[in-house]
Amino acid sequence: MKVYVVMLLQFIIWSGYTFIEWLSKHDQLVYKVIMFFIFFYLAFVIGNKVTNSVRKTFFITTFSLVVYTSIHYTMALFIH
Repeated sequence: MKVYVVMLLQFIIWSGYTFIEWLSKHDQLVYKVIMFFIFFYLAFVIGNKVTNSVRKTFFITTFSLVVYTSIHYTMALFIH
């Protein structure tokens, strides 16, 4: 059950990242990369608090990022 909670929280974090990236569409790439690492760290820390396992948290965080990115780009293909 902890894995599902972490996945849901991380989807919320990735959605927040997408929203903030959309708001900062005129920023330089360096700032977007720094912002991505801040959100990745935030997702990792929150996931680690729930699961208490660094290895499991890293796997869940990367998996949720891959799933969210694939859903995000798939939806972008259908919309545009």
